[in-house]
Amino acid sequence: MPPKADINKAGWEQGDFPILCETCLGDNAFVRMSKQEYGRECGTCTRPFTVFRWNPGQGMRFKTTVICQTCAKVKNVCQTCLLDLEYGLPVQVRDTALALKNQAPTSDINREYYAQNMERDMEGSGGLPDTRRANSAGKEMLKSLARTDPYYKRNRPHICSFFVKGECKRGTECPYRHELPEKNELSNQNIKDRYYGRNDPVAKKILRQNAATLGLQPPEDQSITSLFLTSLPEAATEQSIRAALVSSLPSVPPTAFKSVVHVAKNRCAFVNFIDRASAEKAAEAWASGVDMDDTRASVKWGRSRPKPGAGGGGGAGPSTSVAAAS
Repeated sequence: MPPKADINKAGWEQGDFPILCETCLGDNAFVRMSKQEYGRECGTCTRPFTVFRWNPGQGMRFKTTVICQTCAKVKNVCQTCLLDLEYGLPVQVRDTALALKNQAPTSDINREYYAQNMERDMEGSGGLPDTRRANSAGKEMLKSLARTDPYYKRNRPHICSFFVKGECKRGTECPYRHELPEKNELSNQNIKDRYYGRNDPVAKKILRQNAATLGLQPPEDQSITSLFLTSLPEAATEQSIRAALVSSLPSVPPTAFKSVVHVAKNRCAFVNFIDRASAEKAAEAWASGVDMDDTRASVKWGRSRPKPGAGGGGGAGPSTSVAAAS
């Protein structure tokens, strides 16, 4: 690419073709695109970039790129839907399964500087996330959740806002959908949460459903903040278990681990957290197990200790200590 004459445009991006997933590209083999250099600012790093716009198929809405190619390469995501190009999943699901820590800054001061440095470092490398150290349990989790077939329903037109108000007079000629929107947890989505993998409602739903499918449905008793690990390595110690768990859960700070009680004789351990939210994040991330020294440990929710005088009735006490595994 020739050097730019304007020094102020040195960090701006020019591209010949967007980075897209199969769903966003559509099923039309003869798709036509419009290209506009520096058409808008990137939704994450705020640098101007080349915008592409196209129609993925008949009856679909026009789609456009919303982030620059540098940001897309850093996360290995589509420039339009911001889903992972390999698995078709949100960034938060992929990073949780592979124990990847988000390195990108979120402040306005550092985002452009970080993007320029990453663009320079990725020249010739492709910019894919380093998954060589990812545990096999996380990779199996992604394979089971991966969306291999394109989901063209995602390209449908948006809901007609005039129809929702009862004021649309176009009838069947209206290019938008005539249906009422559903109000649920997926109604509030934004680009930055999807890109940085934080508080993404779609990712939360996927992780929650996967954990429930594998038998890690959170117990109704909110006082339970402990997980029970079995089939630990014979040489495991309390320190090695804590180190392995902290490294496999970068989304939870190390201070969230209240204690690790290791029972070497039975090759099991109780992991206590300071709050319920951290325990639920751990259960979702470890739904397929935790790899420790080439051994995969199984994870289950703990049970609260019965109240004194309950006669073994199983009443949940206020303490977060664990008596047995579910």
